Amino acid sequence: MVKSLLLRSITGALFVAVIISAIFFGETSFLLIFSAIVAYALFEFYHLLGKMHKEKKIIILLDIIAGTYLFIQIFQIAASGSILTPFTLTPYWFYLVIRLIMQLYIKDENPIESWAHSFLGHIYIALPLGLLGNIAFSQDIYNSTLLLAFFACIWINDTGAFLIGCTFGKHRLFERISPKKSWEGFFGGLAFCIAGSFIAAHYFDFLNTWQWVGLAVTISIFSTWGDLCESLIKRTLTVKDSGKLLPGHGGILDRFDSVLIASPAALFYLSVILG
Repeated sequence: MVKSLLLRSITGALFVAVIISAIFFGETSFLLIFSAIVAYALFEFYHLLGKMHKEKKIIILLDIIAGTYLFIQIFQIAASGSILTPFTLTPYWFYLVIRLIMQLYIKDENPIESWAHSFLGHIYIALPLGLLGNIAFSQDIYNSTLLLAFFACIWINDTGAFLIGCTFGKHRLFERISPKKSWEGFFGGLAFCIAGSFIAAHYFDFLNTWQWVGLAVTISIFSTWGDLCESLIKRTLTVKDSGKLLPGHGGILDRFDSVLIASPAALFYLSVILG
């Protein structure tokens, strides 16, 4: 038990250190490290879905490459401040056409399911992680503080929910999908996030106090939904973790499930308050 807890703590600390370093050292380090994260998360996702539908390796490889390209392009569009046009993602449009045509030559009992799996990985993983670039550049320049605050809020929410849930949790939040989550844990995570937002407002004035509070509330709520969405996938596929890359924590998807739903919500919130 102690050894398992120690391993989990070390893995968690290293994971946080990598994410903070990727963000802190600038847009290039963020793009490189998160491109690798996106590629591996897509690999885990398609591997999980392989339990339902045995996909050919060439298709999985093509889907991973295309999804990673989509992430990179979305980030670069945000970094350059350019406008998304039909020609911006031309290589990706070629992928969509090729992927659809490939299915004609594959003997598959359910081609629609195969297409759906390919495109769902991009919508569920590559696109939301690509939108982190829009959050970083929401004020026209790369704002590592805002991006770090986004991740810090998710981590604080998880910690608060765990501590309060373990101590006071009695009322199940979503028992059908995640039996251990409680309403007490949810509100505990929310309270921790709001407390953290007041600290952020004291040191960083590019958002005022109530804008920070609103961001914290948005991230807390939607990150919880993100966690539940991945729990639904794993429960449907009857697996405990998305992978084994991070000892004691599972896979990359298990660490980024909250981000996948929270990033579009946070971006929308920032777009509204910042005009």
